[in-house]
Amino acid sequence: MLQVRKSQERGYADHGWLRSFHSFSFAGYYDPEHMGFGNLRVINEDRVAAGAGFGTHGHRDMEIISYVLSGELAHKDSMGNVESIPPGDVQRMSAGRGVMHSEFNHKADQTTHFLQIWIEPNVRGIEPGYEQKSFSEDEKRGKLRLVASPDGAEGSVLIHADAKLFAGLLDGDEKADLTLDPKRKSYVHLVRGELEANGTKLTTGDAALIQGESKLTLDGGKNAEVLVFDLAA
Repeated sequence: MLQVRKSQERGYADHGWLRSFHSFSFAGYYDPEHMGFGNLRVINEDRVAAGAGFGTHGHRDMEIISYVLSGELAHKDSMGNVESIPPGDVQRMSAGRGVMHSEFNHKADQTTHFLQIWIEPNVRGIEPGYEQKSFSEDEKRGKLRLVASPDGAEGSVLIHADAKLFAGLLDGDEKADLTLDPKRKSYVHLVRGELEANGTKLTTGDAALIQGESKLTLDGGKNAEVLVFDLAA
């Protein structure tokens, strides 16, 4: 079964310095039908204005992934990490028993566009952790590149959760297949462009919620960038 969630069905908040689309209930957006999917709890598509950002705030017992699309995101946390996250990098922060951090766009003339993703952990109260890795366009071109996993396989960032995250770039005749466990859940989020998931057309911001399927085929791409989640049911 494949269900499409259209981009315009997401929650939306405009705070001036921040414009954000919420795939699942978050902050002032509440939809009891969309509280998460499997252990995927948050996908926020954020655009942070030049010179603005999120002040220091705390998280606990959550695996948090940042995926930057354009601009740069400056990160600072209570673990002592001070990093800049450019497009192509995947950042993982394990909040564990508690962490404080801030995120900021220091550019004076450029908006930072990024996805903030929360996945529920399979262990709680752990020591907070941080990891950041870069994945080139070539690694994602015409395929699904594993970028986050429970065991850090294939050079992916390690998350303390029963989930995997793949990223791909597809255009023209390029095609990517992924074997699915029908007892688990899969979530396809089209970051940009156009794409078909198992024959169903998606456009920028759309998602496909998949259950009970044994295979995912992505094709028909037009400048498509896509994230695919393999999730605990």
